[in-house]
Amino acid sequence: MADLLTADIARGDRCDALVPVPLHPERARARGYDQTALLADAVARRTGLPVVRAIRRFRHARPQVELDRAERARNVEGAFVGCAGALAGMRVALIDDVATTGATCAAAASAVRASGARSVRAYLVAIDE
Repeated sequence: MADLLTADIARGDRCDALVPVPLHPERARARGYDQTALLADAVARRTGLPVVRAIRRFRHARPQVELDRAERARNVEGAFVGCAGALAGMRVALIDDVATTGATCAAAASAVRASGARSVRAYLVAIDE
């Protein structure tokens, strides 16, 4: 999967940093890993780009898979917070594993922009429709 994302990032506009869409800490502990963080780390090894963990999920939300389109948007609204200035002027590649409606990605991108990013491009492994 990292090879696919690496190739896609190489074809796109230049970026300065990789930012993984984080799991809520409680969910990461229960699962034992954060798949998007692992994916971003693998892409970083291939590209030499830094992984900047500049956003965090501070509100625990229900798993998106259980919800319809409208519920998904409400479920992640305001779920992420960014570190002010952590991405000042950077062109960011936002890394996520799967998107269905784009609600999680949009909410995370808002937090990235609030952290000062100049631009945000989302890179996903799969789109589940």
